[in-house]
Amino acid sequence: MTTYRRKTPEELLESIERLRRGKFKILVGAASGTGKTYHMLLEGQLLKARGIDVVICAVTTSRRPETVQQLEGLERIPSIHWQKDGRERKDLPLEELIKRDPEVLLVDNLAHRNRKGAKFATRLEDILFLLKHGISVITTINAYELAGADEFALRRAGIMVEETVPPHTLDLADEVRLIDVAPETVMKRIEDGSLGDAVHPSICRRDNLAVLRELSLRLVAEGVNDLLNRHREAEGLLGPSGATERILVAVQYHWNASVYIRRGQQIAKRLGGDLFVASFTRPGSKLTKEQESFKRSVVKLCRKIGAEFHEWPLTGRRSLPDKLAGLASRLGVTRIVMGHSKMSRMQQWRKGSVIDGLLRKLTHTDLFLMADSADAEGERIMPVRRRADEGEAGKTFRRSSAAEMTQQAERMRGGSFKVYIGAAPGVGKTYTMLREGNVLKGKGVDVVVGLIETHGRKETLEQLGGLEVVPRRNVEYKGVLLEEMDTEAILRRGPELVLVDELAHTNIPGSPHRKRYEDILRILQAGISVITTVNVQHLESLNDAVEQVTGVRVRETVPDELLRRADEVELIDVTPQMLQQRLSEGKIYASAKVEQALQSFFKIGNLIALRELALREIADDVDERLESWDRSNSLRGPWRRKELIFVCVDLGPSAERIIRHGFRLAYRLKAEWHVAFVGTSGGEAGERPDVQKLKKLTERLGGQFDLLYCKARREIADKLLARAEELGATQLIMGQPRKLRLRRLGYSRSVTPRLIYNSTLRDCLIVSRAQ
Repeated sequence: MTTYRRKTPEELLESIERLRRGKFKILVGAASGTGKTYHMLLEGQLLKARGIDVVICAVTTSRRPETVQQLEGLERIPSIHWQKDGRERKDLPLEELIKRDPEVLLVDNLAHRNRKGAKFATRLEDILFLLKHGISVITTINAYELAGADEFALRRAGIMVEETVPPHTLDLADEVRLIDVAPETVMKRIEDGSLGDAVHPSICRRDNLAVLRELSLRLVAEGVNDLLNRHREAEGLLGPSGATERILVAVQYHWNASVYIRRGQQIAKRLGGDLFVASFTRPGSKLTKEQESFKRSVVKLCRKIGAEFHEWPLTGRRSLPDKLAGLASRLGVTRIVMGHSKMSRMQQWRKGSVIDGLLRKLTHTDLFLMADSADAEGERIMPVRRRADEGEAGKTFRRSSAAEMTQQAERMRGGSFKVYIGAAPGVGKTYTMLREGNVLKGKGVDVVVGLIETHGRKETLEQLGGLEVVPRRNVEYKGVLLEEMDTEAILRRGPELVLVDELAHTNIPGSPHRKRYEDILRILQAGISVITTVNVQHLESLNDAVEQVTGVRVRETVPDELLRRADEVELIDVTPQMLQQRLSEGKIYASAKVEQALQSFFKIGNLIALRELALREIADDVDERLESWDRSNSLRGPWRRKELIFVCVDLGPSAERIIRHGFRLAYRLKAEWHVAFVGTSGGEAGERPDVQKLKKLTERLGGQFDLLYCKARREIADKLLARAEELGATQLIMGQPRKLRLRRLGYSRSVTPRLIYNSTLRDCLIVSRAQ
């Protein structure tokens, strides 16, 4: 947004100072051995190739062959060597660096502390000094070397961190890039001796590596979220970005306030989102002693759990929906948590229904209504560890059935499956996959290329190296000769590993399989391992979030289950600045398409939001895997009890979106989930193409589709409630009604209000309209 205010002299000086200041980039990794130094040196080589003056100093390669190879041709400035506790340390020679005055310095170990008598006590201070002198710096750090994260690393992984940097350090950087590596990859590097002998014992455990990996993913995601919020604020955008969850709990100063806040905390933690708490008071009205006491406890609880507390004036009950909807928009809230109404239909008509008002006003914000009580099932609010009587105990000694043994044997015979995922085209997924293929070939693995899309990128073509490429098959479609991956040829060749690009690709009509991922599943079943690539926008359950972020509806999607089925998932993280630079250099699209791409999908706001989506999605995937190994290790905490999610849909435009909401929630809760549709036209409803489309989407995402029938529309709500009761549903999910009218004595025939009014003993999630 343009501002016409004249800058003050101080602001002008600050702007000039920023122009002179060098750029600061930090590469973050989960732990030692993730490849931070390798990628830092690789960036240095790319910068040097573009004619930029690059030097290195105090870089530690640990004699890793691939890392040492990246040193070739880079000028080294000798560091100052000294000893501490029998270990060699390296300080930066600041005077020599200022005298040499390179454009870019590459230096390792941002958390390093200097020797006594050095100009500055820490490497961070050294770097800030160099930045002021116009020297740009690229450096590396482990996530647990940030103050605060070190305590987490000690508590959860047993790693004692000697040196840390202030928690705001990442905010000082112009760019922060995560070097993401799966625990399995680090374990392989440890086993083959690539990391040397000085590996911390705690890093040799897969669960510890996963915990540290999730920590690094979420730390970088938080920084990206701050950047996205600043960008949206500058653009004058309100409402949720679509990239992250933000939960708002609405409470009164009453005994149940802490119950609602705790539940909101649990939801926010489970969904990896921020938590806000809001209370509304009448202006000029003094709180009673009891209310004052409850207010103190609310404020204290918010501080304890890290929730942001807001208190707002409220002139009357009927204005509460406006206030809540306005606050939700300003805070970018994705979900409001509150209790079911305790009023009768007559009272709601006379005094005004808050829920009703919110259903009319909310857009892009879901409404979550907490169950009134749990008399039949005990405590439901606080998270608890699952008990052994829930089916876990005795599994070790129970004899497997014939079907289970067959399934286990098939899984053992199947190939390994690895997925490289990125936020957008051009991040380097294919390049990285080919590089890994060459490394594995060098170790004696029989590797072939099943299908690679280089898009004419020189660096990617170079990575093909000496890899064997299986010829594609030619397919004629509408008089045009096209090419597809030859799955049969790959199966006949029978390699140990095949590299396949673009997991979400749709095959040419007439192919044996409609989607490329079906070809890949067949290859895996034959015992051949596969490494593949995909962008985060192609995940089925993120389809709506991606459209909200970018304005583009992605048509080619893959079931989320494919990501869960993978043995390894690694994120290729690239900053928006680097991605736009690659685009401008013609490394992603042809030069004729660059300007159009920069003005559409590759707009900086889109790239930031997609990057955050990718970071959070992989963090959640890491946490899900942690839970499967050891429930107590989950960073988001265990859920409360066994859930059954019941999703109610019609044939409206939001039906698919509601189903995806149901899937994502059920997946995070490890819950059984059903999607129910009620037809009123007899048996013909099940044959309708739009009903079949909803059924296929549900089944593709792993849910159960229930097709119900009734004679008249007024019976739909009763039919859904009866089925929910029969299944023992704990949570109902439904769509926000498109039109909500009130009759004189209560609700109209609109299905959603009737479901809500008759489900006060269940949680209800009302999924918002898209616009």
